[in-house]
Amino acid sequence: MTPEDLLAAVAAGILNEAQAASITALANDRSGKRASLPAEDEPFEFFRGFSEIFVSIGLIILLLGIFAMLAWFGGVALMSILPLICAAICWWWATYFTLKRRMNLPSMVLATAFGGGIYLSAITILAQADVALRGTVVLAFLLAAIGMAVWYRKFRLPFSAFILGLFALGALYTLTASLDSLGGFVSGDRSGMVGLFDLRESPQFAFATLGFGIVTFLVAMWFDTRDPYRLGRHAATAFWLHMLAAPALVNTVALTLYNTGGTAGIGLLMVALALITVLALVIDRRSFLTAAIAYIALVIAWVAGDGGNFGTWTFILIGLGGLITAIGTWWVPLRALVMRVLPNFPGKSSLPPYGSTE
Repeated sequence: MTPEDLLAAVAAGILNEAQAASITALANDRSGKRASLPAEDEPFEFFRGFSEIFVSIGLIILLLGIFAMLAWFGGVALMSILPLICAAICWWWATYFTLKRRMNLPSMVLATAFGGGIYLSAITILAQADVALRGTVVLAFLLAAIGMAVWYRKFRLPFSAFILGLFALGALYTLTASLDSLGGFVSGDRSGMVGLFDLRESPQFAFATLGFGIVTFLVAMWFDTRDPYRLGRHAATAFWLHMLAAPALVNTVALTLYNTGGTAGIGLLMVALALITVLALVIDRRSFLTAAIAYIALVIAWVAGDGGNFGTWTFILIGLGGLITAIGTWWVPLRALVMRVLPNFPGKSSLPPYGSTE
């Protein structure tokens, strides 16, 4: 929108002069913030200063104290709803720390405590009813996810979308995981852990993970395309959703291909890792490559040959570290090159802008 468009809107009575001036100031502010960011920056912050860390520590201690006081005075009869009371207190405090003070880390602490409070109360109350253990856990996860959805709608905190996704994933895993696979995972049995995300070994669990990753990725991209310059909460929400989608997608696909075995399995894994790298560059999200680091190491180990001697591990560390460092260092020109080579596709203009390849 040009300044002439704003003037025309004022002349037509759509906007008054004060509103036009406010829009112009906002546009200039956003443009200036984006221009001040490094070209390779992927905006992310836990806190804006040490004061937020200090307040967060205080909130954690205070919540623990309130929980202990209520347990002391309320006794056993109140234990099942104590976490819910603490969740209500978190909601109350978030109206100040999140809506008024805009403090990021304290808001994350309160959101986590809120979701945890709903889950603990739900699972405690449902456990006293005549409900199967699996159903109790699933319902508790779903109730906590609904609570986090309400929290996100009220406070617009990007991190709460991450907690919501964790609760949804917990419900999905509880529904699809077999007792044998979970037993191997808990006991640390390597075959049980490796097979857990294999589409052939544990199809229900692995397909649930894959489906969750696809849905979460699509939702993340919906948020991403609404803030391509990554200045607002939409991009921050997408960041947290990509943190959930990346390991779900990468682990399922890469582990299934790796477990195929032989040269064919490694070859397919290399192709998958190359596609994951291209995807990460196109959407400008490093979480996918971060999730793939272990599988890149497996490919390098296969190239280095069998054996766990010092020389092999040295080669793996140098190869893996050099590759990740190189991609991170030249991320901007690599992304620009990929975006220029790719033909136009739906949504390409809604992705973050890419610079020159110099």
